[in-house]
Amino acid sequence: MGFNMGLNLLLLMAMVATNILSLYHLSSTLQSPKPPTPQPVPDQLLHQLHTIRATINHLTRLQHTTTSNTPATSTTTTIKTSIPSDLLLYSQLSTIASSCQNHPDLLHKYMSYTPFALCPLDSDLAESLILRGCHPLPRRRCFSRTPPKPTSSLPENPFPSSLPDSGVIWNKYTCKSFDCLNRFNPNLGFHPAHEITKFMSYKSELDLPIPQLLQIAKAANSVLRLGLDIGGGTGTFAARMKLYNVTVVTTTMNLAAPYNEAVALRGLVPLHVPLQQRFPLFDGVVDLVRCGHAVNRWIPLTMMEFLFYDVDRVLRGGGYLWLDHFFSKGVDLDKVYAPLIGKLGYRKVKWATGLKTDTGGLKNGEVYLTALLQKPVSR
Repeated sequence: MGFNMGLNLLLLMAMVATNILSLYHLSSTLQSPKPPTPQPVPDQLLHQLHTIRATINHLTRLQHTTTSNTPATSTTTTIKTSIPSDLLLYSQLSTIASSCQNHPDLLHKYMSYTPFALCPLDSDLAESLILRGCHPLPRRRCFSRTPPKPTSSLPENPFPSSLPDSGVIWNKYTCKSFDCLNRFNPNLGFHPAHEITKFMSYKSELDLPIPQLLQIAKAANSVLRLGLDIGGGTGTFAARMKLYNVTVVTTTMNLAAPYNEAVALRGLVPLHVPLQQRFPLFDGVVDLVRCGHAVNRWIPLTMMEFLFYDVDRVLRGGGYLWLDHFFSKGVDLDKVYAPLIGKLGYRKVKWATGLKTDTGGLKNGEVYLTALLQKPVSR
């Protein structure tokens, strides 16, 4: 009853505000004997009208959610219809990603906190919103939590013997240490000392050792200084390139493990960005983009096309795109993915394919592609 009365009141306010706006224009026309000169509408009046309309849309959506999820005989409202105060405040200061509106319950939970106190331990909630397209997240006025006993010294070598467990808040993870993660799966990349040989050896045509990559760039009079590693896990590629004085930032998500923290503990820069979002880099600023295992046939084709064109956006003229062990079904590589990649118009420096011989690869008839492609210097 109270909810409906509030909604009706807001509808009445919107109607009154709209009428005021109409009368404003009409009065300015009647008072002028000459052809009327368009008068600017006061910003405050427009702001109030937009705020009322936005609030009505939001409450109507909440009412629909409540009606569809609550039995008609229920006398208890199970879904909160009050908007967190800081969410209302932030929405007046900055825009909120439109996809956030599709998940109001998650967004309300994320923004329901005590201002100027410690933030909730809800990094998994933040990641759920990001993966659903609510990115960037609204800012919050609370203090981020820190590990209870942080280490007094951090490794400067990106390939330390081990990563300090004290640099991570482990509450939401099943494993409570990096050793546990390594025992669970030694190939996750959380043992830097075991990662040191990666990107350095040549075992098949699918491999592109970093010294060979640097030599290719040097032969083409193309310098490599800045790079982006998409889906780079714990940052091993960025760590190896750091030893060659090449700065690489790594996009990674904390899917069941602290990947972002691991990258940072190695003295590298993690970007907490999902694959479906625009890269937070300006146009034409990086020399190299590497797409690792995260970029594969499981990404919807149209989304992959947008991803490749965003890669083109951030690459400078003459820069390189490295598809490192991209996998797909063999029948799709020539018919689907090769034409998709070909749309970019890049020069093929390397193009090698091979069978994916693990269980999933053999079952699904999958193949690997490793390609090094150079963007045209000018268009």
